[in-house]
Amino acid sequence: MHPVEPRGEPARADLVVLGAGVVGLATAYAAARRGLSVLLLDRADGPVQGTSFANGAQLSYAYTDAMAGPSTWRQLPAMLFGRNGPFRTRWSADPDFWRWGLAFLRQTGSARLRANTLATLQLALESRSALHALLQRHPIAFDHAVSGKLHVYHDAAALHGAASMIALKQPFGVEQHLLDARQAIAAEPALATMPGLAGAVYSPQEEAGDPFRFGVGLLQVLQQQYGLQARFDVDIRRVVRQDDGWCLQPHAGAALQARRLVVCNGIDGAALLRPLGVRMPLMAIKGYSFTAPCGPRAPTASITDTSRKLVFCRLGERMRVAGLADLNHWDPRPHPERMAQLVAMARASMPEAVDYAHIESDWAGLRPVTPWSSPEIRAIGAGLVCNLGHGMLGWTLAMGSGERAVSLALALAQ
Repeated sequence: MHPVEPRGEPARADLVVLGAGVVGLATAYAAARRGLSVLLLDRADGPVQGTSFANGAQLSYAYTDAMAGPSTWRQLPAMLFGRNGPFRTRWSADPDFWRWGLAFLRQTGSARLRANTLATLQLALESRSALHALLQRHPIAFDHAVSGKLHVYHDAAALHGAASMIALKQPFGVEQHLLDARQAIAAEPALATMPGLAGAVYSPQEEAGDPFRFGVGLLQVLQQQYGLQARFDVDIRRVVRQDDGWCLQPHAGAALQARRLVVCNGIDGAALLRPLGVRMPLMAIKGYSFTAPCGPRAPTASITDTSRKLVFCRLGERMRVAGLADLNHWDPRPHPERMAQLVAMARASMPEAVDYAHIESDWAGLRPVTPWSSPEIRAIGAGLVCNLGHGMLGWTLAMGSGERAVSLALALAQ
């Protein structure tokens, strides 16, 4: 159980944060650390229940490559028409579906790939610094490890094509190495069981950690040491402008007032902000994961299988395996067929990494993705900031995003 404030009227807060995933909690911490009183709201019955709950768990500070690039055109038929591969698209007549798709295709040029990748990289590096500073001040146990990561390739041409992205990031202090198959196995012996390994991009400074445990721990710190007010089971359906701020109208119960508001509620942010005339360019890309005990040859480093679009991330004595990308799928419930497919793909990739006979839990979540793969952190109106659209990197970008969003909210108040 997670402690919440009593059901009476909450005290007036300097800042209201809507959404208690890792992005919302990081935003609440950035505000509380600056001495602001904070009210945190979420429609779930506790923190970190949405896309943050059981994602891939990798903190990918070096690998911030944008989704859209020149190679997208080659992959497009499988993305649009594939049924049994990692990508699957649900077609829709909704104008927002087509608007997002065309905006995504406009990002496929080389110049846009570089610009979008570097924009996300800058935020990722800010996030790493902010997380390390937090942990120095408030040690939180969440299976955090600097375990390194290997992006493994089964195609030699694709492996060597990654060299340009390595060179792009090196001036910013990012350490990545191009390894052949022998060198990759030397860096991570568990890769010896992977069929058809051509090589890998090795990022030795990458980190990992359980986002759910982190979020629960950070909420406890915020409540006990910063006086944060947390309200769960509060489903905000509408935000209305008032002379002295914003009125938040829930599905049930009394309205809440906010002088300054930061919207961090993931994919739901688009629908919430649309009545204000804000068309947030978010697309739901549904992802899956399962968690199981480590197998007899479990990797220590995080592994991303680029062919199957899978990640293997060690969390203590458990392994988190995540993957699949169902574009324009808005139902967060796991689909049994897709979950079985994820398990089968993981077995084919790393047959001894996981104890597949004892899967503890499975999960699906909606990643809120922008066409350019970077989040939207911007002012919507006086005292209102959005912190949305982190896609596959919400866990990685959370701390830096919170810092940026609160700095912007305070600047608006000047």
